[in-house]
Amino acid sequence: MTLAAPGARTGDRSGVRRRGVLRRRASAQPGAARAAGRSRPATIAVRAAGALVGLVFLLPFYYVVVTSLNSRSASASLSAILLPHWHWSNYARAWDSEPWARFFLNTVLIGSATTALVLVTSLLAGFAFGVMRFRGRNALFLLVLSVLMVPTTVLLIPDYVIATDINWLNTYWIQIIPFGASVFRIFLIRQFFLGLPTELFDAAELDGAGRLRMLWYIGVPMVRPALLVVGLNTFMASWNSFLWPLIMTTSPGVQPIEVGVSSFAGADGTDFTAMCAAVTFTTIPVLILFLSLQRQFITGAMAATGGVRG
Repeated sequence: MTLAAPGARTGDRSGVRRRGVLRRRASAQPGAARAAGRSRPATIAVRAAGALVGLVFLLPFYYVVVTSLNSRSASASLSAILLPHWHWSNYARAWDSEPWARFFLNTVLIGSATTALVLVTSLLAGFAFGVMRFRGRNALFLLVLSVLMVPTTVLLIPDYVIATDINWLNTYWIQIIPFGASVFRIFLIRQFFLGLPTELFDAAELDGAGRLRMLWYIGVPMVRPALLVVGLNTFMASWNSFLWPLIMTTSPGVQPIEVGVSSFAGADGTDFTAMCAAVTFTTIPVLILFLSLQRQFITGAMAATGGVRG
């Protein structure tokens, strides 16, 4: 009997294993190709659905832009809805009818101040409810959340009476201070703090750091995505505010742009072409702001819901 050398047997076994791996790879390649072939139609279907949804959301804005470029007599016809007639004079008429420069200045001032206040109050309250431990924390937080159950329209008359008593009607204060704190945004920041590891704050406390120091050097950098979502959302909400300033203000010197847009609707009728022109040039700035911060906004929204930590 002839015995093979140990090295030869080892080489044979390694060759067999290598051939087995190659066979498995070869058999797996058709399956991967079939999976890729199946995923391609699904990807196309998802993209087509996304494009369709985006088109549905763009149609109202397209209608406003087309109407702003049509004549008054043709604004109700089907052809005017589909294609503009390029009446750029509507924009000049709309701009000259109201002090839009003052409206824009008021809106930016009110929105910036409101956003700054909301960021500060949401950060402090969210840190207190999410990180600090004190007696009655959960009960106090539930009390704060109960404010969400009160409809804002129910409080319009009492708020108007209070604003009259403190002489805040027709001022910037009445448009900023009541919106300087938001329960929903406090809830969002608090949830984000609850998702952070408590060991970071415990270690900082052992090192002698105070609450404000922990908030500034640990809390703020880690909740920056949520703060971005809160800031952008608050500014856009302030930009689109209409009912509150309409009731609480009467002078164009302190009114925002949404109240200026409503001036085209009067007892003698509504100038739709000029109103649509005003809506167009008052929407473009906030649209540019949102598109420029779109990536950060999406990242922040995903981080705030637990999808990404950034």
